[in-house]
Amino acid sequence: MSSTIDYGNLMHRAMRSLIQEVLIRVRDNGLPGAHHFFITFDTMHPDVEIADWLSDRYPGEMTVVIQHWFDNLVVTDEGFTITLNFGDNPETLYIPYDAIKTFVDPSVEFGLRFETQEDSDDAQDTDEAPMDEMVEPEDEAASETHDAEVVSLDQFRK
Repeated sequence: MSSTIDYGNLMHRAMRSLIQEVLIRVRDNGLPGAHHFFITFDTMHPDVEIADWLSDRYPGEMTVVIQHWFDNLVVTDEGFTITLNFGDNPETLYIPYDAIKTFVDPSVEFGLRFETQEDSDDAQDTDEAPMDEMVEPEDEAASETHDAEVVSLDQFRK
């Protein structure tokens, strides 16, 4: 038995469970009201499955928007599969929860950010305190296009 409680790991698991529950509700009932999601994930995570042209174009991380059009949303305990449209080019992506870096719903100013050990080391180098935290994006309307978009989350950071 461990002599300490790993709160960081427990928090990550709880936050990923929240994302899973939200996606299950969207799968079953669609996106309610103005809700939409910006999900940033690590494209180099070993279990991520995306088209080669997407991983070539976004080596490292990518942000997708789930808003107007999506299809084939399958939610599992490990991650989710979704088909998004990239400029009239539908692509199926598999994103494990462990690959997610941020999950933001700007319609209600809700967000989660997952810090990795690497991020924690970088934050310590810059005297920032590393932690899993809720991020509150600024009030900015998301794009009204029907295609999936890759966006920078810097506009939502304070």
